[in-house]
Amino acid sequence: MDVLIVEGGRRLVGRVRVEGAKNAALPACVASLLTDESILVHRVPQLRDVSTILFTLGALGKRVVRNGGSVVISEDGPLTAEASPYSVRKMRASFLVLGPLVGRLGRAVVPLPGGCSIGARPVDLHLQGLRALGAHVEESAAAVTVSADRLRGARVEFSFPSVGATEQLLMTGTLAAGVTEIVNAAVEPEVLDLIELLRAMGAEIEVEGRTIRVTEAKLHGTEHTLIPDRIEAGTLLLAGVATRGAVTAVDVRPDHLEPFLAALRGMGVEITVAGGDVTASAPGGTRGIDIKTAPHPGFPTDLHPQTAAALCGAVGTSRVIETVFEGRFTYVEGMRAMGAQMAIDGRTATITGVSALRGAAVEAPDIRAGAALVLGALAAQGSSVLSGLDQIERGYEGLADKLGSLGAQIERREA
Repeated sequence: MDVLIVEGGRRLVGRVRVEGAKNAALPACVASLLTDESILVHRVPQLRDVSTILFTLGALGKRVVRNGGSVVISEDGPLTAEASPYSVRKMRASFLVLGPLVGRLGRAVVPLPGGCSIGARPVDLHLQGLRALGAHVEESAAAVTVSADRLRGARVEFSFPSVGATEQLLMTGTLAAGVTEIVNAAVEPEVLDLIELLRAMGAEIEVEGRTIRVTEAKLHGTEHTLIPDRIEAGTLLLAGVATRGAVTAVDVRPDHLEPFLAALRGMGVEITVAGGDVTASAPGGTRGIDIKTAPHPGFPTDLHPQTAAALCGAVGTSRVIETVFEGRFTYVEGMRAMGAQMAIDGRTATITGVSALRGAAVEAPDIRAGAALVLGALAAQGSSVLSGLDQIERGYEGLADKLGSLGAQIERREA
């Protein structure tokens, strides 16, 4: 088992390139199930989660060829209707294969998903949507079996704008007769990126606020470049903020980061935008702020833990209110081990800034909490040992190397 050894207390400064968005790559790869023609996707990050979804597709009968940051997914034989338990139980996004398989084959058997332990995150909305399109759903303790002679478009209204359920219905709707209308849909940048891919494949999709209409279409192969990863960009910018440095995230979409950048400005961070480059500078430190996560265009839940870590060194008291995933506070124990003052009450974390964190041995419980602990270690005085790298590497490509290029003293070692 490898660990990261971090010698904290160094100010991070410099420019760093951001990869393609993990949360856009996963549904983009799944969309290849909608056609028997080839899909070529560029700027695909080399991550454990991406490898898992590509393995899932290969086990279903797709041919996957990867060349650096580009992936070609084609079909040269029959698909199977049963997804691999190994991959689906490792990562929740693998559940997205359900609707496309039913649309193509009339039947699908998919194990109940796994992934980060950050709350219940049920698949009820996925199944609600598929039932509305005429699918028959059978649930067991281990798997879901869905079948349909012919899917038909319908109006589906979500009680919560779920990203996964929206992506599921978007893809399935392209194969359902007539028009599928998704009300209270998620409109995160990654969802809109999937829509752009589906349109390039021949889909007819209209977006009006949180209502999305999908008209049945015969889809074909295409070529698509993923949007930059706003969560990776935010994490790298926060590495500069937490260490009182100045980091520039290169080749990003500033408009995708605006809710997050507004919070940084509230913390007293100087933000500079130049084309696709965003710089966050905080040489004089930061001040406390109140943040409330929400579906896009609100503050992104996937940047909650990392921002909380940076706020541990801010002057004054901060509050972070989590409205999306009730189990998001898995970073708290590790940050407390570093000397952070955090109190949790329901879905609210109250953070009192301290003059300095101290190095500690901690373990990453999930992707974003792991990133938060890395930021805490960078800001802390002394040495930290971080285990659980398999979690961090699900969402960040070459994180240690990128931080090292900014001046961090960080080393990967075999434990």
